[in-house]
Amino acid sequence: MAQITIKDIARKLNLSASTVSRALRNHPDISAETKRKIVALAEQYDYHPNSIAQSLQTRKSRTIGIIVPEIKHHFFSFAISGIDEVAYEAGYTIMVCQSNESYAREVINTQALLSHRVAGLLVSISQETRKVDHLNRAVRRSVPLVLFDRISDELPVSKVVVDDYRGAYQATTHLIQQGYRRIAHLAGPDFISIGKQRFKGYHDALVDGGHPFDPALVVAGGFKERDGAAAAARILTWPTRPDALFAVNDPVAIGAFIRLKEAGLAIPADMAVVGFSNNPISSYIEPALTTIDQPAYDIGKAAASLLLAQIQSDGANWAPAVKTFPTHLIVRKST
Repeated sequence: MAQITIKDIARKLNLSASTVSRALRNHPDISAETKRKIVALAEQYDYHPNSIAQSLQTRKSRTIGIIVPEIKHHFFSFAISGIDEVAYEAGYTIMVCQSNESYAREVINTQALLSHRVAGLLVSISQETRKVDHLNRAVRRSVPLVLFDRISDELPVSKVVVDDYRGAYQATTHLIQQGYRRIAHLAGPDFISIGKQRFKGYHDALVDGGHPFDPALVVAGGFKERDGAAAAARILTWPTRPDALFAVNDPVAIGAFIRLKEAGLAIPADMAVVGFSNNPISSYIEPALTTIDQPAYDIGKAAASLLLAQIQSDGANWAPAVKTFPTHLIVRKST
């Protein structure tokens, strides 16, 4: 059965569509008896208002669009939970899309959410995203936009991040203090904010710790487990192997971790491994993974709060803001 509309309810009760619409909005001009009949019939036929049609009429929406690289990644699922809590309390619902680390899909997701006339967008860009024309389209249309975790400096919008530089610096310094001397970095794309800042933290910690930076020890890749496995496989072919790895995130660290163990290496005796993000699985693998904790849930809440503040301002006296969360090192047996 097709979804019932206001016009269907009006026809069944021999009323005008405008009367039904006002009754469902509890308008005082509609009598209590008429309201009772309309609401009863709406419940009988499981009527739900068309939010897109309403947004066209009122030019306001109560839906927030979210685009993340991967929903299954614990960081993003936790961030979405934080977003949802803030949105729900403010009377908004969320619509979640994932780019699956694809620029093309991110563009399609953005277009789809804009066509649904969302109230605002919360976006963490994919590992392929070099151009942000699709997001600039939202800015030009005055659609509120907040970037979180993975950001672009080209967009004049609010942003929520962690101190990626400091976290990477902490991780690399920890390895130096543990006595490791040949420390490799499994890097993310250098055009993505987190890849750039985490590499810089690694580089500066080596230099400050009295270790010369060797670009040959940097293995570029993506943000997934398969990227870590591929990087580890490459390292295993080197005539002189590193004695420690610092990975751009936990999935990459875990991919490398598994490949190293498959090759018969003992962790950390043969090679230490450090990740970044404190994925829950990092504490369950053996040996447990040393990592950098970042508060994903709080990041989601902060991003949603900034977006709602912009939505509610209607552009008046609003200026982009940047919120940076601190990180902290969690030392486990992999180092």
